[in-house]
Amino acid sequence: MATLPRIGITMGDPAGIGPEIAVKALSDREIYRACRPLVLGDPNALTPFCETTPDIVLSEVESAEGAGERPGVLDVFSVSRLDPVLLRPGRPSLEGGKSMVSCVTRAVDLALERTLDAVVTGPISKVLMRRAGYTFEGHTELLAHRTGVEHVAMMLAGERLRVVLVTIHCALREVSDLLTEEKIHRTLSLADRGLRLDFGLASPRIAVAALNPHAGEQGLFGREETEIIAPAVHRARKDGLDANGPFPADTLFHAAESGQYDAVVCMYHDQGLIPLKLLHFADGVNVTLGLPIVRTSVDHGTAYDIAGRGIADPSSLKAAIHMAAEMAENRRKLRPLESS
Repeated sequence: MATLPRIGITMGDPAGIGPEIAVKALSDREIYRACRPLVLGDPNALTPFCETTPDIVLSEVESAEGAGERPGVLDVFSVSRLDPVLLRPGRPSLEGGKSMVSCVTRAVDLALERTLDAVVTGPISKVLMRRAGYTFEGHTELLAHRTGVEHVAMMLAGERLRVVLVTIHCALREVSDLLTEEKIHRTLSLADRGLRLDFGLASPRIAVAALNPHAGEQGLFGREETEIIAPAVHRARKDGLDANGPFPADTLFHAAESGQYDAVVCMYHDQGLIPLKLLHFADGVNVTLGLPIVRTSVDHGTAYDIAGRGIADPSSLKAAIHMAAEMAENRRKLRPLESS
């Protein structure tokens, strides 16, 4: 047990489904065969779900040492202790928002210290994070800032498909203006490094999606492919990456899902997430590439509409924990090589 990676799991917004899925996920003994889990959160938010979930009890711990080594015991590192009056499912509060962010920053700090081998984040509210005084667009930007990294990329992953996004949360009409050869080339480099470092692939095969229908049809439907995307792919190939494209998106994902590619670099959010969630709606995992720590997350939101009803599905969180454990092990194998 002591050799298994220690995974910090952040609670997410206490008014959302985060506490419920954390308890449900850790009631599965298989999790303890893959890692040593430690929840960073609020005991008052987690206790009600422990009381209604069979075969699990909550235990508060003051450090990560020895945590996560007892199946059936949910070890919690207390980041806050909110008044139960504020812990109303589906009713987010400013205090809950501050706790939500504090769980993430504390987990990142512990991972940077190597007290944790990986961080798995529960669902947060971007709006609530803003209300709590943080100006980041989401988890990804907060994590990059906290770890001192300038460039990161978002990957969504499942057993059958991985997608990496060049642009993330922006209006569709802004995508073309945001695309640059440099940004696409950087995303390709981050994808290649992540597939090698975190997924253990010696020679990753990366496909690049076109922006326009039919990959622009030689400029008839747009020139982004010839002027921006193809030059970025050419640069990546000169760097030694097995990068291919740009390919029309309407046929590319079939090829990727059938095993021809290890990941697809997509130009915008829905281009990648629609096929990913079609295949992995319940068990998709959000991965941040380019960080000095391992970070995975659920690929869904706070789901305030079903919070507290006992029907939240922990499948994505379970998948995120298992993937984080695998990524941590892959990094551990490479660590002696990096230091030699």
